[in-house]
Amino acid sequence: MEKEIMTISQVAEYLQLSEMTTYKLVQEGKIPGFKIGRHWRIKRDDLHELIERLKNSERI
Repeated sequence: MEKEIMTISQVAEYLQLSEMTTYKLVQEGKIPGFKIGRHWRIKRDDLHELIERLKNSERI
């Protein structure tokens, strides 16, 4: 079962990026995320929407 909410490390693994790059993209708002306390979380659906926009040549 896929988790609906992902951590930075899970997103990094999924996108095959480093955790630092993923963290930076989330902090800059290029990957949509939200904070719970000091920890960033990303909704899987938001990540899939971003991927679809990127496939259509949209830049982040």
